[in-house]
Amino acid sequence: MARTTGTRTKVKYVCQECGYAAPKWLGKCPDCGAWNALVEEVAELGPRFERSVTVGENKPMPLTHDTGRTDGRISTGIGELDRILGGGIVQGSVVLVGGDPGIGKSTLMLQACHRLTRGGARVLYVSGEESFDQTRMRARRLGTIADELMIFTETQVMPVREEIDRGGYDIVVIDSIQSMYTPRLPSAPGSVAQVRECAEELFRVAKVLKVPTFLVGHVTKDGSIAGPRLLEHMVDTVLYFEGDGRQNLRILRAVKNRFGSTNEIGVFEMTDHGLEEVPNPSRAFLDERPRGTSGSVVASIMEGTRPLLVELQALVSRSVLSVPRRTVTGVSANRVNLILAVLEKRAGLRLSDKDVFVNVAGGVRVDEPAADLAIAVAVSSSVKEVPVDPELAVFGEIGLAGEVRSVGQAGKRVAEAGKLGFKRCVLPRGSAPGGVSKGIETLLVSRVRDALEIAMER
Repeated sequence: MARTTGTRTKVKYVCQECGYAAPKWLGKCPDCGAWNALVEEVAELGPRFERSVTVGENKPMPLTHDTGRTDGRISTGIGELDRILGGGIVQGSVVLVGGDPGIGKSTLMLQACHRLTRGGARVLYVSGEESFDQTRMRARRLGTIADELMIFTETQVMPVREEIDRGGYDIVVIDSIQSMYTPRLPSAPGSVAQVRECAEELFRVAKVLKVPTFLVGHVTKDGSIAGPRLLEHMVDTVLYFEGDGRQNLRILRAVKNRFGSTNEIGVFEMTDHGLEEVPNPSRAFLDERPRGTSGSVVASIMEGTRPLLVELQALVSRSVLSVPRRTVTGVSANRVNLILAVLEKRAGLRLSDKDVFVNVAGGVRVDEPAADLAIAVAVSSSVKEVPVDPELAVFGEIGLAGEVRSVGQAGKRVAEAGKLGFKRCVLPRGSAPGGVSKGIETLLVSRVRDALEIAMER
């Protein structure tokens, strides 16, 4: 418990981006460089306190010491979520789940809690933003009613800590961390100081009691977790929900994971009964692909250990502006500009007087360079008004000299294309998959000009 040592009041200015504290207001944060990010806070008001400490034996131990604890993971019962977490929930881990309002964070947490209770776990769901009746209505709609799923409507962090301590819970969900507060600080819930203090309190409880804890977090308008950056550094895993609220597909991506890969993604579909796993994301991304239309090509990419087929679209039109537009969605704009320069210099395409629009259909974001060749083919197809063979898949990295560079795991990429009925695949010569690919012809290229000729031929 906290103990008092005196009384004083102190005002400081805290950066909302990085948590830097300054004695006076500054227009620019000296630590992270953010403008107009410092807000006034009363650091301490009333009895001065010290944070609670862990009671018990605590001494250095060699790495070879056997503590008797197992490294087994707890399955959430949702395959896509287990994939992102690296195989399941680690004992004592703290997971931060962020995303836009209405994207499905609370829905996913309720469904995961229900699956966990079916496996025998006792779960505490702390609802700081909805009443008990509202949460129960949501649970009834999702079909997640369970006796072992306990709903606790509380926003003060100390009662939550006490309930976790005495309740014997296996999993705890805090929805949301920005709604929690401690009366020991005078600032409003959601402020930098409150989020930091409440998160640290819950983090210590999770580590001491070995209770896996999920923290649902709000995001700012630029898509980052609201509150101090310390929050992301503190937790073990950070998950982001991506997707357009007007579309059914949702993508869950790990941007930090101390117990697994950060390259995996999980794909869900929002339905009337909650989030459902998408067992074959490639087929879902290609369901509405147009046939016989120029500027559309299928790329085979990798997200962690999972191959995905996505549709890359390009539209090139004559510009009426002095500076042609370059509009990009789903891929790096700088990467697209590099590819356009290579096409103009090495492939003879005139693009300096044309508007170029590039889009990844389905709301997925592609970060790996293996999509370079598909972007180049889509742009060339739109310029020449020649449709690409609908049974052709493309992947490969493009260099500044116009060469097509090899990429990893080519065999998995080709195999995924073959599963979905593609007959041909253009790929780098240096990435030739070992053995013979069944049902699909591999076309090896070393120059971007060669790839464009193959893709354009009918």
